[in-house]
Amino acid sequence: MKPRISMITLGVSDLARAIRFYEQGLGLPRRDSPPEVAFFPLNGSWLGLYGRNALAEDAGVPAEGSGFSGVTLAHNLGSEAEVDALLAQAVAAGATLVKPAQKVFWGGYSGYFADPDGHLWEVAYNPLFWIGPGDEDA
Repeated sequence: MKPRISMITLGVSDLARAIRFYEQGLGLPRRDSPPEVAFFPLNGSWLGLYGRNALAEDAGVPAEGSGFSGVTLAHNLGSEAEVDALLAQAVAAGATLVKPAQKVFWGGYSGYFADPDGHLWEVAYNPLFWIGPGDEDA
């Protein structure tokens, strides 16, 4: 098996609101898709948005639950200024700032926001390496 994450699908409570947040608020490009789902290409993988209840049903698990799910998503950028700008953009689009950007113990700079459904995103700058397509160490 080649290590890869092809798609991350988020279960959302209001699909239209989530689409607005990711497409208009964060500026992610959206692909044509059926009305019950939305797909965004992410330079080597995909982000999917799907109704929370329908996604839970598809997986055969209960949809109820709250608090920390044990998962965060991360977006790495090329500078501290880019981290600050993306956090501000996310908050302006309706995200909740969970942790303001700051220097972190591992030598980088990061902060967290929660999207309108509470999914946690870390926005980070790592001066030690860049994680993404073409990274020789990946």
